[in-house]
Amino acid sequence: MSAATASDPRTAPPRAAGVLLGRLGAVAAIAGNTLREAIRSRLLYTLLGFGILLICAGVLLSSLSYVETDRILQDVGFGAMRLFGVAIALFVGVGLIHKEVERRTIYTILSKPLSRAEFLIGKFWGLALTVWMQLAIMALAFAVVSRASGAPLGTGHLAACLLLGVELLVVVAIATFFSAFTTPMLSALFAGGFWLVGNLTRDLREIGSGSELAAVRETTAWLYRILPDLASFNLTLEAAHGLPITAADVWLPLLYGVCYAAVVLVLAVAIFERRDFR
Repeated sequence: MSAATASDPRTAPPRAAGVLLGRLGAVAAIAGNTLREAIRSRLLYTLLGFGILLICAGVLLSSLSYVETDRILQDVGFGAMRLFGVAIALFVGVGLIHKEVERRTIYTILSKPLSRAEFLIGKFWGLALTVWMQLAIMALAFAVVSRASGAPLGTGHLAACLLLGVELLVVVAIATFFSAFTTPMLSALFAGGFWLVGNLTRDLREIGSGSELAAVRETTAWLYRILPDLASFNLTLEAAHGLPITAADVWLPLLYGVCYAAVVLVLAVAIFERRDFR
């Protein structure tokens, strides 16, 4: 009777669901621990403080001009959120995996019923939540400063902040990728380089398309496909000037960013699975 019950195919879906929930619970536990570890970092609060300070300084900078003061104020605010959001992702996040290896705690973690993929994905989501939390705080400071200065706020600003969060998700994925096999210093340099180049990929494609050499045109076209197009997440101009933003301007970059981050994370897991910690 018990053997028949055990082989009953109707019991398979509940078991599969239980296994899936267990895996998700393990990832959530790693993510929560990563978030708690990150928010204890003094560097995190230092970067966040400088970001909020720069947002507030936008009031002073905008007062130096007699025209478009609102645009200058909000340009500075969006620039501060982007710059310090990326800095938090790089300088706080890249050392999280290395710390586990350096302190030898990774051996204890991986000795439990936890795969390397789950460990890395948990670290990724923990860092992503940390960055999003800091972005939300800076966005709140941005809204308060804008309201206090009389600068307009609308759905365009919300869309710009949303896509900024997607851009930071891509940066976190890239930082996690390099953290899977390099030191924190190299991870920060490589991920920072990717972020800088990712903001210039469209210009690189335009320059290459105007070249007379077919090899140059082909190379720049492939670089545009491989490197992240971070300019697609930037709606600062539209938000600050009150220009219309269509639904496609938001959901297409959002879909692109999620897919790009997923691909990078799959590559990171593939490398991390083969890494030798001895």
